[in-house]
Amino acid sequence: MKMKKVVACIIMAATIFATMEVALKIGGVNLDSFQLTAVRFLIGGLILAPAAYFECRKSGYRLNGKDVAWMALLGIVGIAISMVAFQMGVLRCNAATAAPLFCTNPLYAMVIAHIFTSEKMDTRKWIAFALGVVAAIFMIRPWDVQEGNTALGMVIMVFAAVTFAAYTVMGKRSIKRIGTITQTSVSFIVGALILLVFTAVTGHPVLAGLAENLAVVLYCGIVVTGIGYLFYFLAIRYSDASTGSITFFVKPAIAPVFAVIILHETVYWNTIVGIVLLVIASVITISDTVIKNR
Repeated sequence: MKMKKVVACIIMAATIFATMEVALKIGGVNLDSFQLTAVRFLIGGLILAPAAYFECRKSGYRLNGKDVAWMALLGIVGIAISMVAFQMGVLRCNAATAAPLFCTNPLYAMVIAHIFTSEKMDTRKWIAFALGVVAAIFMIRPWDVQEGNTALGMVIMVFAAVTFAAYTVMGKRSIKRIGTITQTSVSFIVGALILLVFTAVTGHPVLAGLAENLAVVLYCGIVVTGIGYLFYFLAIRYSDASTGSITFFVKPAIAPVFAVIILHETVYWNTIVGIVLLVIASVITISDTVIKNR
C-alpha cells in the first residue's frame, strides 16, 4: 500500500511538473516574467503553508529571525534569480527543450555540493554528470539550432538550472532542522514578496493583466507550484529523497508530449537522444545514492 502511494505521488508530481513549461509559455505571452514568477510562487507558497504549519507543530520547531533571513536568501537565489531566468528561458525556446534542460539541475547540484560541501563526487556521479553535459549538448544542438529555440533562451535555461542547483545545495544546510515543507513554503513566500517589491520598484507591472489571465495564473500558482510540490514532498515522506527525486527524470519524458499536443511543437531526434541520456544519468545518480544509503 505504501509503495502504491509513492508511485501515485511521483506520477502526479511528474505529470503536473511536465505541464509547467507549456503553462508558463502560454502565460508569459501576456504577462511580465517578473510578475508571473512572483505571483505563482506567492500562491504556491501559501498553498504549502498549512502543511508547513502541521510539520512545525509535529516537530515542535519554531522559526526564529535567523531562519527567516536565511530563507529570504534562499528565496532570492531560488525564486528571484533562478525562476525568473527559468521564465525568460521558457519564452525563448521550445517547451520540449526547456523542460529537459532544466531537469539537468540535479547534476549541477552534485558538482556544486562537491566544491562547497563534504558531499564529494565519486566515479559514478562523474559519469552521470558527463552524460548530463552530453545530453544538454544534444538538446541545445549548437551545430544547428532547431526552429523555436534560440541560443540566448537555452543559455538562460542552463543558467536557471545551475542557480536552482545552488538553491538546492544551500537548502540542504537547513532543511532537516527547519523541515522540508516549511523551508520550501517560507522561501517561496519571502522570495516572491522580495521579487514583487523589486518588480514594482523597477517599473514592471504587478497587477496589470492578472485578471485577464486569471486561469493560467491560478493554474501555475495552485496546480503547478502548490499541488505539484505537495505531491513531490508526499512522495519523499512515504519513501525518501532519492526515491522522490525520480520525479525529475520522469518529467522530461512526459513534458514533450504536452508540448506537442498543446503547443504543436515538433520534437526532433536530438531532443529524444538528450532525454534518454538524461534519464540514464539520473538513474545512475539515484542508484549511487541508494547503494550508499544501504
